[in-house]
Amino acid sequence: MRYFIELAYNGKLYHGWQNQPNAISVQEVIENALSTILNETVSVMGAGRTDAGVHASQMFAHFDTDINLSQSNLVFKLNSFLPSDIAIQEIFNVKPEAHTRFDALSRTYVYRIGLVKNVFNFENTYFVKQNLDVNKMNEAAKILFEYKDFQCFSKSNTDVKTYYCDIMKAEWFFKADELHFEIKANRFLRNMVRAIVGTMINIGLGKIKVEELHQIIQSKSRSEAGFSVPAHGLYLTKIEYPEEIRL
Repeated sequence: MRYFIELAYNGKLYHGWQNQPNAISVQEVIENALSTILNETVSVMGAGRTDAGVHASQMFAHFDTDINLSQSNLVFKLNSFLPSDIAIQEIFNVKPEAHTRFDALSRTYVYRIGLVKNVFNFENTYFVKQNLDVNKMNEAAKILFEYKDFQCFSKSNTDVKTYYCDIMKAEWFFKADELHFEIKANRFLRNMVRAIVGTMINIGLGKIKVEELHQIIQSKSRSEAGFSVPAHGLYLTKIEYPEEIRL
């Protein structure tokens, strides 16, 4: 039987989602907890690979077992076993062929920028001292909808077969004393959101003109785009699936 896990995690202490040979990952911690509780070796497949330090308020993973589980009981046991920076929200039965990565319809990320010095959120937002022209940043965000190939925002030497992504939403908005960037797409390239945000910060600072974003994207060169903002301000916030995958 196949089960989906819905979870959240604070990525500060982890070297990303995916298992690493010499560093702790969220996937490793989840697998160890499940294997201990179910008394069998369990492997989990995540919906994506968040980088080191990136957070998730909604992430999905799936695993297989022949044990007839009490989902609510397993949620309770896992949350009791796991560290405080990983929380299980739900476990549910799905069709045998359901896949957290390949069946995802869309993924949504939010990047949080702190606009004032705040002693309580500096670990969760990227503080920008200078004034940003948010109108220009939103003009630039609209340009993203005109393109599919985002190689210029991808980490170099990646093993992907295509740099094509369908962006469904890209918007800057204020929330209290923070500036948030929300972006939704069918898929994302490695480092893509952080490179887009860094480029748009440069636009907001007047270092890059809005219309120059066209040339940056068309260049397909990472060196043409802006800097990559720190990981601690990035959150995976939503993953959508077809309703029919559930049993």
